[in-house]
Amino acid sequence: MSGNIYIYIFTAFAVSYLIRVLPLTLIRKPIKNRFIRSFLYYVPYVTLSVMTFPAIIHATESPFAGLAALIFGIILSFLGAGLFPVAVCCSLIAFAAQYFIH
Repeated sequence: MSGNIYIYIFTAFAVSYLIRVLPLTLIRKPIKNRFIRSFLYYVPYVTLSVMTFPAIIHATESPFAGLAALIFGIILSFLGAGLFPVAVCCSLIAFAAQYFIH
């Protein structure tokens, strides 16, 4: 069993290293394809969203409280509120929703 751990570590290292090194060695010219450029532009935002939204919903004991805070935060941000007021209001909404649910 202890010998397999080295295989797992090496495999994780190789995959991580290749993902970072192959684009640098294989793609030397600027990317001109509009689709690929647009795809690469949005990858960080999509990755952050995929990690953040489930965490928001599951941060409280009830997913309803997290969902209520998320919806309220989206509405506030569309209305032009800044990051700090949105965060404070979402925290208060999640706290109030959690209080009334239990």
